[in-house]
Amino acid sequence: MPRRPNALARHWRDTPLARVFSPMQRFVHAEASSGLSLIGATLVALTLANSPLAAGYAAVLQLELGVSLGPLGLQMSLLHWVNDGLMALFFFLVGLELKREVLVGELAHPRQALLPVVAALGGATLPALLYVAVNRGGPGAVGWGVPMATDIAFALGVLTLLGRRVPWALKVFLTAVAVIDDLFAVLVIALFYTNGLNFGALGIGLGVLALLAVVNRLGIRTLTVYVVLGFIVWIAFLESGVHATIAGVLVAFTIPARNRIAPATFLDQARQLLAQFHAGCPPDGCALQPNASQASTVLALEAACVAVQSPLQQLEARLQPWVAFGIMPLFALANADIALTAEGLRGAGQPVVLGVVVGLVLGKPIGLFVSTWLAVRLGLAHLPEGVRWRQLGGAGCLAGMGFTMSLFIATLGFTEPLLLAAAKLGILVASVTAGILGYGVLWLVATRLEDGAIQGFQNY
Repeated sequence: MPRRPNALARHWRDTPLARVFSPMQRFVHAEASSGLSLIGATLVALTLANSPLAAGYAAVLQLELGVSLGPLGLQMSLLHWVNDGLMALFFFLVGLELKREVLVGELAHPRQALLPVVAALGGATLPALLYVAVNRGGPGAVGWGVPMATDIAFALGVLTLLGRRVPWALKVFLTAVAVIDDLFAVLVIALFYTNGLNFGALGIGLGVLALLAVVNRLGIRTLTVYVVLGFIVWIAFLESGVHATIAGVLVAFTIPARNRIAPATFLDQARQLLAQFHAGCPPDGCALQPNASQASTVLALEAACVAVQSPLQQLEARLQPWVAFGIMPLFALANADIALTAEGLRGAGQPVVLGVVVGLVLGKPIGLFVSTWLAVRLGLAHLPEGVRWRQLGGAGCLAGMGFTMSLFIATLGFTEPLLLAAAKLGILVASVTAGILGYGVLWLVATRLEDGAIQGFQNY
């Protein structure tokens, strides 16, 4: 029989404090759930790409759409609106998550942050080196950044299937590694997948970014100001030749992370306001509708709940469901058009497929595990509490599910359709293989641990 949450747990979930102080839990649950949406969108894209509707599907993605305001206008294909527009919001959320993790999360303390940073570095470097080794001197060598990334939605989705068999600390560790992975991907895109710079437009974008930093320092917290200036930065980067998604990350770093009132002050105010609300109830119990005094108290409590949350927290909470259940599935629908034929396994496409699969399936877990082992062995860090080495190996396999970010880098790196198709095929094969391996390893480890605990109890 499933366990029912007790009254205290139900009460906690319904309080403003739970919404304010549980960002990691919300993030993990949202990312894990969004994996189902990603799977659904990917299956639809695969079905369309391998059906008689394939030509129409491709034609829809190339439809030109534009917006204009007087003499100003912007026109792109539907595919580019998804990859350059909607994905800028995805990277904006990545920037918000990274800033939160650095300020108050798993990356806030240097010693605590060192292990996921080292793990992410090893898990990104070895796959790229293996890919280069396979594609050295060939036309596919430009795709070395493809196997570097981790799709946290898919990885956490698989961990969720294991339920309580996987320690919470392992989920937090893998999330931190994936966030750092995203930062590495942003740097790779900015440094190696940017062509033909327009320095005038880039100067405008950087100037508005500086203005955003000044606005932050002045204590301006109105989100509309940041949205408008952030949109200008996105337009400028789009015209500059630097990929527009980089603007999303940079703008996120300028969002204020300080709240108006401290949590301790919020607690005091909340207790006083709740006491005032209770005092307004008649002796025989509160009425169905609050009276005028109680309504005023509720508004004051709502204002306190907003004040204790920083603009960064507010934006992250609002954007997360849109990105997880809207933008990422749309990206998969637009980019997972993988033709399941032998064409990509021939000629120049063969080493691309092999490099991606070897990089993600072998390079990711080996690079992550070895770098983590060295950091712990040298005394620079320690494993998260309750996490065993075998479980870390399983998490390393899951890190090889590079789907979303790998697809994104592939679309930037490959201009030749055959090579792009080969890279997408390799990403699909590698992500499915890594997911199965990771699930299998973690399930076996959990089963052996449970059997060992039962045996130990019987012996006792």
